Amino acid sequence: MTTVFSDFLNSRDWLLADGATGTNLFNMGLQSGDAPEMWNVEHPEKITRLYKMAVDAGSDLFLTNSFGGTAARLKLHGAEKRVRELSRVAAELGRNVADKTDRRVIVAGSVGPTGEIMAPMGALTHEIAVEMFHEQADGLKEGGADVLWLETISAPEEYRAAAEAFKLADMPWCGTMSFDTAGRTMMGFTSADMAEMVEKLDPAPLAYGANCGVGASDLMRTVLGFVTQGSERPIIAKGNAGIPKYVDGHIHYDGTPDLMAEYACLARDAGAKIIGGCCGTMPEHLSKMREALETRPRGDIPTLEQIAEALGGFSSEADGTGDDTPPARPRRGRRRG
Repeated sequence: MTTVFSDFLNSRDWLLADGATGTNLFNMGLQSGDAPEMWNVEHPEKITRLYKMAVDAGSDLFLTNSFGGTAARLKLHGAEKRVRELSRVAAELGRNVADKTDRRVIVAGSVGPTGEIMAPMGALTHEIAVEMFHEQADGLKEGGADVLWLETISAPEEYRAAAEAFKLADMPWCGTMSFDTAGRTMMGFTSADMAEMVEKLDPAPLAYGANCGVGASDLMRTVLGFVTQGSERPIIAKGNAGIPKYVDGHIHYDGTPDLMAEYACLARDAGAKIIGGCCGTMPEHLSKMREALETRPRGDIPTLEQIAEALGGFSSEADGTGDDTPPARPRRGRRRG
């Protein structure tokens, strides 16, 4: 399937994605327990500002405010009947921002996990999961999203259900999982498992990778795990801005803009093509990441030691695959501009 996004992806060495949605919305006044998706209709000017902040900071791609937009998640707020509406408006607001920008910017329709456990461990069947994802995908498509963006998935069964739903919606898609438990997802999936799974999906995602998790170092190790599998499919790296800390009643992330600039270049050198931030990543982080990617020359695939030295230590000794050795590649002389 040839799309605007695939053409853009093929014409660039790297793309800068956006940063945090929740962190930025909390700074705008969103309260804990509120549904961010309701702001699409209640405070459209704030969601427009959220998107524009990413674009102004240099993002080539931004995610819509629809992460919790499935019926299962919206049911917690009595809005399960508004799935299509809220996702459509999220994408419409994004389309408006992108179309007014003097360069090409991709609107990616965010689709998060349902929050329910898939059968046989839980009550959510494959068929119902597909129906939920399809409903949201149709809304994002109707609103003008260029691509669907599955993120923060832990269970392979849920990833597969979303892939089936996106095919029904006839939309191109990308998808990331969150590896936050000693190099594995909460459901025990590894980077090697994911790399194998995506190649068997029909259609396969245009790009795949990791988001959120523990911190930038751990996410980088997961990226190396993808590269080790030898897939030529573009890899996504969307790590948190450091480690969350509770300060004065609020969650703060300790990753500085300079640290995220280092992470962006390391991710590029490791083999990621779409690079962005997740929780805690603000416009000032994105600006530094863009500057670094544009001005620093590409280096060799970083070692685990180089990653730890630049970004901090790993949260666990192993990456979940039993092999922490990055793939060999002829060295070109590592340089930093």
